[in-house]
Amino acid sequence: MSDVSTDAVTLELLREARETVRNSPLGVLNTPMIPWCQTTLPLSVSCNIHIKLENMQKTSFKIRGVANQFSRRPSGGHFVTMSAGNYGKSFAYASKHYGSKGKVVMPETAPESRATLIQTFGVEVEQVPGASLMSAVNRCVQEDNMTFLHSYDDLDLIAGHALGLEVLEAVPDPDVVVVCCGGGGLLAGVAAAVKLSGCDTTRIYGVEPDGCTMYQSFIEKKPVWMDTHSIASGLAPPSAGRLPFELCRLYVEQIVLVSDDEIRAAVSALYRAGLVVEPSGSAAFAALVSDKIPDLEGKTAVCVLSGGNVGKDELANFPD
Repeated sequence: MSDVSTDAVTLELLREARETVRNSPLGVLNTPMIPWCQTTLPLSVSCNIHIKLENMQKTSFKIRGVANQFSRRPSGGHFVTMSAGNYGKSFAYASKHYGSKGKVVMPETAPESRATLIQTFGVEVEQVPGASLMSAVNRCVQEDNMTFLHSYDDLDLIAGHALGLEVLEAVPDPDVVVVCCGGGGLLAGVAAAVKLSGCDTTRIYGVEPDGCTMYQSFIEKKPVWMDTHSIASGLAPPSAGRLPFELCRLYVEQIVLVSDDEIRAAVSALYRAGLVVEPSGSAAFAALVSDKIPDLEGKTAVCVLSGGNVGKDELANFPD
């Protein structure tokens, strides 16, 4: 990724990727967008919010980026990646479809149910401490001659994540868009799609848990590596991606932080309203209901719920 600049991310590239994803044999869904007012979800501010239900996506929201990645790689390859679950699940599904061998390196903190699910697609799983993820991937590349597919710092993946184009079809000129952020691939793809489509005044916010990497990267003005811990393991990679970071610096208004307790409350509130969303997919919603997003009164906003990979074992840990 070191030789790819933000100039490579053009509206033409994003539109081409969108057609690739739409026509992918992996069966990527155009997920629903619903008005907040048609749900029983709480809201303390008077505004018009629409919810993009990417938690209903096949395998996970990462299938969009994976579909674009795999369309540009040879079938039958031998790939390795690192993931807390969402990318790993989509990667494993695609590997089975394309007849590729695969291995997912996961942090030890990832729920056991996610590792088991990934293995059902015939992909190997290795769980290591979070700080050792990249070392384990490098070992697979060097010793086993595997090809590394990055779960967030990859041009094809980011282009595939340009669901901002889908958002704008439903809500053509939003004032605010709120997206969860981990390594930054989804946020970068959405933000680039919205801004390059001419929505110059739209404010885009990324949301991540306290103590994670993109917020600190914004402060230090470079991608940082950190020892991260959160109930939202998918939003706590050891580093922000270089290309996602640079795109977010260009197009994202601010990185907003939420606590694990706020994420827990968000998961529970969504579940009570009939929406099954994992902790990592609930962060954007948590920021909205915790009044972390400024100047929403009277505005039109979009909230992306970006993951539904939560098992019964995890849901048992959340308040009623």
